[in-house]
Amino acid sequence: MKPAELSEQLRNDSGDFLDARRGIVVSSLAAVGCMGLIALYQIGVIKHLPEPALPGLDADKVDASDEAYSHLQMGDAFIGLGSYAATMGLAAMGPKDRAKTQPWIPLALAAKAGADAAQAAKLTYDQFAKHKAACMWCLVAAVATFVTAALAIPEARAAARELQDRF
Repeated sequence: MKPAELSEQLRNDSGDFLDARRGIVVSSLAAVGCMGLIALYQIGVIKHLPEPALPGLDADKVDASDEAYSHLQMGDAFIGLGSYAATMGLAAMGPKDRAKTQPWIPLALAAKAGADAAQAAKLTYDQFAKHKAACMWCLVAAVATFVTAALAIPEARAAARELQDRF
């Protein structure tokens, strides 16, 4: 497919899971916004993460914890930013009929989204179990991650059926 055709298709067509792919980009961008704010805190650009004064919320405590800095000698929000960018890349990649023509892409997206959802669940649990507090921004990002995983499933099923039919 020529780039101009792909551009037109991705921007203006519907069907073949394009709405779900667009939803994945939107939910990933919501998570990126959260991770961006946390990254500003973790690198010291801002000194406090704003959140409602509700019992159990303490983003500063969660996002300044040992656990938040235990990977690659940086705050975990920076890793999250890269991860959400990769998810968006997989959602944006390929023509609308990619479940038939390039089934590995939706399968890779679903695998990544599933792994991300498992990690989000673990981190959400850890906030309460280890820190006895939650980060509102982390919770919003986790919900966005769960939405992404749910949106990726139907296209992955179609891709798996396509591969099954081939063999």
